Amino acid sequence: MHLGTLVLIVWLGIGALAAGQRHEFSDVTRNCNMAATVGVTMLAGPLNYIGLNPKISCRDLPRPSE
Repeated sequence: MHLGTLVLIVWLGIGALAAGQRHEFSDVTRNCNMAATVGVTMLAGPLNYIGLNPKISCRDLPRPSE
């Protein structure tokens, strides 16, 4: 296994742990905002433990042209 792959797996694992500690997986309401917030929390990884608290809002997404 390459070192970069191992670092990525550990990074995402720490992000998943942070999302779990914030109870983001246990919320029954599944919508774009919740899914995006969980994804960004996982991508932030260890940065969550130094104060980063990512939140995403999907309601302001641009609409496709018709």
